[in-house]
Amino acid sequence: SVALAKQLNGEIISGDSMQIYKEMSIGTAKVEQAEMQGIAHYLIDELSYRDAYSVMEFQKRARAYMQQITKRGKIPIICGGTGLYIKACVYDYEFPKQEADEDFRKFLTACSQSQLYEMLKLVDPDACEKIHPHNRQRIIRALEIAHQGRKKSEIVNRQEHTLLYDVYMIGLTMERERLYERIDRRVDRMIEKGLYEEVQRLIEKEEDWQLQSMQGIGYKEWKRYFHKEASWEETVEDIKKNTRNFAKRQYTWFRNQLPMHWYDVDKETWKQDIIDDLQTFIASK
Repeated sequence: SVALAKQLNGEIISGDSMQIYKEMSIGTAKVEQAEMQGIAHYLIDELSYRDAYSVMEFQKRARAYMQQITKRGKIPIICGGTGLYIKACVYDYEFPKQEADEDFRKFLTACSQSQLYEMLKLVDPDACEKIHPHNRQRIIRALEIAHQGRKKSEIVNRQEHTLLYDVYMIGLTMERERLYERIDRRVDRMIEKGLYEEVQRLIEKEEDWQLQSMQGIGYKEWKRYFHKEASWEETVEDIKKNTRNFAKRQYTWFRNQLPMHWYDVDKETWKQDIIDDLQTFIASK
């Protein structure tokens, strides 16, 4: 993304749901200042890890940055891995206005993950097809919408999912086993950099494990270690396994949900291929 920004006079918006938190850098593999190479980056280090961050908030912030970047004659480049956030930003996603019901929210917060998912299966089974059983935040939101007499699945189905911008979507791929090896090495580097110490600083009290930010891969796995229910080795392996599974789900999601242009990074000319294809795309607009 940095190379593209340099080539195309662009600036980068993080499409990641976790790098926005100031205090969470190691476990989010946050881009470092040196890696930015002087290119402006947005939606990084803008919130405290105790703040809520949603797809609706991302949509609002990202679209505002896109407008600002475009006004300056530059090209906005969204880089990151939270597929739903990216789709909600560039398509005509609208979010229903929701009246706050604090009592119901407290009830849901006290429920276990399995209890929440079972409730959703009862009130909106179609939504379960698109929400992962471990995505606590999205399950709670769907339940809150159902609590008001609507269904999230029906709201989504009514929308046309029309692209609002001229977008060229780039996906990088490689041989699966090599990808998994890279993921495992990346987790090892996170541990070496001090991931455990980062989590130690974040968890001040037991309830902190329920924070939205602490549900991210690389963070939530430490809860069992802190409670002496898992060894260090088991915790590290859980992070690796969950990251590999997430990568697999990402491939499936992006292939099925968005009009991606895929580039195999094992091919020697992949970077130049992207630049050539992008310049052709831009010239056609």
